[in-house]
Formats: sequence, structure tokens, C-alpha cells
Amino acid sequence: MQITKLEQMFQVLATRPQKRLVAAWAVNSHTIAAVNDAVEMGFVSGILVGDESMIKAECAQMGLDADKFTIVDAKTDIEAANVSVDLINAGEGDFLMKGLLSTDRYMRAILNKERGLMNGGAVLSHVTVAEPKTYHKLLIFGDVAIIPEPDLKQKIAICNYLIRTAHLLGIKEPKLGILGPSEQVLPKIKSSFEASILAKMAHRGQIKGAIVEGPLGMDLIIDKESARIKGVESSVCGDADCILFPNIEAGNTFYKTVTTLCNSELCAIVMGAKVPCVLTSRGDSERSKLFSIALAAILA
Repeated sequence: MQITKLEQMFQVLATRPQKRLVAAWAVNSHTIAAVNDAVEMGFVSGILVGDESMIKAECAQMGLDADKFTIVDAKTDIEAANVSVDLINAGEGDFLMKGLLSTDRYMRAILNKERGLMNGGAVLSHVTVAEPKTYHKLLIFGDVAIIPEPDLKQKIAICNYLIRTAHLLGIKEPKLGILGPSEQVLPKIKSSFEASILAKMAHRGQIKGAIVEGPLGMDLIIDKESARIKGVESSVCGDADCILFPNIEAGNTFYKTVTTLCNSELCAIVMGAKVPCVLTSRGDSERSKLFSIALAAILA
């Protein structure tokens, strides 16, 4: 089944075994509510790690039965992040979720060399799936939160994560546009010539499973008419499933534009660790957090 709307992930998960979610510093209403919705829908069981008294008080205020969750007491957000990672490494959870703690503390626990979730040589990257109201399909893009300015090796890894995510959403041959300032290859601009290298690698089978084109301006990636006017012929133009951003400024700006200006729902995870790790903004909606849990459950 190809997933064309985020809500369709729930239909897919209804046919699969239940996954175990570990939520780090799950002491706030948005996190608890999203986990509760996922538990109620039956596709996860929920382990909430954090100050037990805070979690139970929040559940009581929300009118939720705290006994439906497994609560693991941790008195600080740093302790909760480390305990959550330990639970994953002990085989007691299938994927991780960020609660109220900051992204840097969450990532520090994942990246910890002694007790984290990384395999040697792996590239950690953030992948977002958005449902823009003004576009005709889902958009899968990265990186918007972790790698400030990815080098060529990291861009290859991000491409592969975007493609893998698209495949798991049922898109057999996703179209991936690599963002640049122009469709022209400009040797003095790193993002431009690296985009052309990535496109050539895909054409030669070094990046598999997708149609890859770049560099492309954002207008060409999402609008066929712009491509027609500029005389650029590519099946990616105006029909992209995936977008690779050259740096975190471009990616994060797009992420926040899609969510705040366009009021679009999305889901977001970190890939490259031993398990998927849900990473949404603390300001993202409860619904986006639920969709992120669903995406992680599909990938787990």
C-alpha cells in the first residue's frame, strides 16, 4: 500500500505487531497525549521515562489512567535520556521518542560513545515527512535539525535515508530533488556541484532506488510550470517525493515554513541509530507527535 496521507500510516500499522515505545522525559501533556493516542490505537505500548510524580500528576490533570503506561522514574531530563537509551540497548524498547527535554540533551544520550545507540561509522540524520496542503503528495526531506552543513559522504547517507523512508511508505521509485540556487551547475557553489555529483552517482547506480535530479531550485522541485518555462525536462520537476537540502538553514527554514505559515501536519524522526528516534520540535502539535510515533513504528 502506498501511503499518500499521513493518517494512512495507522491503517498499515493495524496489520502489524505492536511496537514498544520509550519516551524520554515524558512529563508534558503533548508527549503523554500523543503516546496515549498511539496506545489507544493499539500499535504501540508506552514506556514513559521521567519524574514519576510529574507524569502521574499530568495524567490525572488530563483524565488519563497512568496504569496504561509503564513508568520508569528518572528525576532529571538528562537521567531520563540516558535511562531511555539503556532500555533500548537492553532490548526493552523498539524505538525512542523525545519528550520535553532539549534536542541537544536528547542527541547527547543517543551519541554517547559508551552507552548510546550508534554503530561505528554511522551517519545520524533527521528525516521529515510533511503533508503540505498546497502540494499533491507527501514530501520527505532532510536534514533540518542535526547536520549543519553535510559533506558529500553525509549527503549520500541522507539521500539513502530519504529513499528508504519513501520505500517504506510504499513509494516504489521515489523522485528526489537536490536543492541548489539554480538548475545550472555553478562550480563555485559547493551545493551546486555536489548536487550534480549526487545526481550522476544515482544515474550510474551508486545511489539506488530513486530517480535523482540536481541541482534544482525549489520552484522546479515543486512546480512543473516553472520547469516548463525554464526549459528543464525531468520527471522530478513538479513531482518530487523527496528533497535533499544543502544545509540546516535551508532545511530548517522550509520545515518551519511548512508548519507555521502553511499549517501543515508532519512527522519527524532521526535515522542512522540502532533504532528510529522520534525528534519533533517541542512546539509541534500533538497530532504531529502522533504521526511521528507512527512513522517510527513503521521503520522499527
